[in-house]
Amino acid sequence: MISNFLEPLTKLLQFSSFQIHTTLFALAFSGLNSMALDHSPDIKVMSFNIRYGAANDGDNSWKYRTDLVVDTIENFEPDLLGCQEALDFQVRFLQEALPGYAMHGVGRDDGKTKGEYAPIYYKTARFNLVDSGHYWLSETPDVPGSKNWDAAITRMVSWVVLEDKQNNYSRFIFANTHFDHVGRTARHESAKLIRAMYETQGEGMPAILTGDFNAGENSSPYQALVKGSSANAQPMLDTYRQVNPETLEGEGTFGGWVGRTSGARIDWVLTTPHFITVNAMIDHTNINGKYPSDHFPVEAVVRLK
Repeated sequence: MISNFLEPLTKLLQFSSFQIHTTLFALAFSGLNSMALDHSPDIKVMSFNIRYGAANDGDNSWKYRTDLVVDTIENFEPDLLGCQEALDFQVRFLQEALPGYAMHGVGRDDGKTKGEYAPIYYKTARFNLVDSGHYWLSETPDVPGSKNWDAAITRMVSWVVLEDKQNNYSRFIFANTHFDHVGRTARHESAKLIRAMYETQGEGMPAILTGDFNAGENSSPYQALVKGSSANAQPMLDTYRQVNPETLEGEGTFGGWVGRTSGARIDWVLTTPHFITVNAMIDHTNINGKYPSDHFPVEAVVRLK
């Protein structure tokens, strides 16, 4: 079992960073070259902001939409699911409602059960868990509940290293996050922090990142994640834009309960270039105008090269 995928390293960043165990790199490309692209199985990925369950949303309150949330997930049947704004009771509900999945996550306020999670769900029939952890989007990422810059709320990343039993036991990182909704600097620094972790220690490891980034394609967080923060940085691929290269109207992912599609596409599924994107879409599932959340879930089908 690989441990300590990420741990603070002040020598790598001025404030703090993370260490990926060196043995992880020896396993990074395990099985990747042994299968032709055409034979690499699809991985279905969903990012879904399910809306803070304690909010007073009237007819859209959590108790009135639990079935629709589950139906929306089950209709796509993701292999990997990253949720945002999930409180402990919502996380546990989904665990029970999705019996074929394991969950990894903690509350952002205390690293236990307090506050919103950025939980990860993965199919246990498909993947073995190799390693896992969390870090906070702050100047002290190893400190639960920490926040800095101009962030209004504590924010975090949850991550796992998974082994794909359907693809020669190849391994990759799956991470999930939710950026601050107020602080522009916080969003930019959060993106830089995620990239710094990958660029300094995770280079070469296939990775998938999901999240509600509270920013659009023209934002500095998007540029920092997709293009990287150094000349030698590998790009990350925006799965939606890989399939839909032309920017069009109606790509907004914050529906506001009314199915609104204007505005920015702030929910993304990103991958490293180890993956190709087979398909990607914004899911507008609703029943007679009733939506499972105030965000549309976003979905991608990817394949390891």
